Amino acid sequence: MQGRGCGVVVTLGQGDDENARSHETVTRREIARRLATLKGYSFEGEFDPDRAYPGHCYFVPADTVIGRDAAAGVGIHDENDLYGAVVPHRFMAVKTITHPVLDEHAHAPQAWCHGFCNEVRDAVLAGFAAFHRHDARRATAMMLQRGPVRIKRASGIGGQGQFVVESISELDAVLEVIDDAELESLGLVVEENLHGVVTHSVGRVEVDGLVASYCGTQRLTVNHRGVDVYGGSTLLVVRGDFDTLLALSLPAETRRAIDRARRYDAAALEHFEGMYASRRNYDVACGSNERGEERCGVLEQSWRMGGASGAEIGALQAFRDDPQLGIVRASSTEIYGECVPPPEAIIYFRDVDERVGMLTKYTVVERHAYP
Repeated sequence: MQGRGCGVVVTLGQGDDENARSHETVTRREIARRLATLKGYSFEGEFDPDRAYPGHCYFVPADTVIGRDAAAGVGIHDENDLYGAVVPHRFMAVKTITHPVLDEHAHAPQAWCHGFCNEVRDAVLAGFAAFHRHDARRATAMMLQRGPVRIKRASGIGGQGQFVVESISELDAVLEVIDDAELESLGLVVEENLHGVVTHSVGRVEVDGLVASYCGTQRLTVNHRGVDVYGGSTLLVVRGDFDTLLALSLPAETRRAIDRARRYDAAALEHFEGMYASRRNYDVACGSNERGEERCGVLEQSWRMGGASGAEIGALQAFRDDPQLGIVRASSTEIYGECVPPPEAIIYFRDVDERVGMLTKYTVVERHAYP
């Protein structure tokens, strides 16, 4: 455990093109401020490689950090140095890793881990990863025999970059907007389409030896273009690991979602040599496929700051403030347009983002007696 009051928290952005007033950048700063309070550190803004910082430097990156050498170059050496994760290769940070490639003839990155895909096959939905247009068409043709197919761009977030196709011609229209460089490096997902979906959030976060695990559900909201996008998560958060979470009396579907996420999480830590993470979050979909069969599987991982981060940090702070507290309910909310957050809300962003319009993002933490 790092000593309290002997270091700084800094953000690590994505370069000069980043908009300092965007909701992503402002939210990351506010998350970093909250983490600084939690750790007893000072918040020092965006990381400056030419500056000598006093004591331990703790990072809040905009994305999963790629490469242990790159991480070490800025001062990140293990999970105690950042809120997020470090992985060896870029494709490991996106949703493509969830599914195997079609067969031995399919294209795949040189470091592709077939062992991971084999181990999580029963914890995810039916689907394939494709890194070439020909492979995407072959995989889609096979999946279309079961009904409509969901195509997902590898780096899409908040439900964006997804398309349901019912024919190869519809797939080709999707492929037209994806350039070869993106397809070859990150790939895309070809996955069974579900109906009546409930998306569960399952995760684990650790800061200064304080561990919290959680389960909950996501909800959608409508943005200013009339599109359904991520609208927040409501989480049940416990002090401790997944075992503590599973010791609670939980609905059967929730327990299935935790089981799938836990298996995916264990497989990642086993197979992705060189990976380490303080924040591990998994989206797990439960619904029915085209044949009416109930399905439950991990959609993707988030090993970086995400939509549930405000709720996570709020729960950790509640646990830090009260050593006897074992469980809280924490929610994160995103609302497009004017709104009045509740008085107890922790506001992370409330402004006009030039790209998405008026947006409010906040967190509420409710304390519950430990059952």
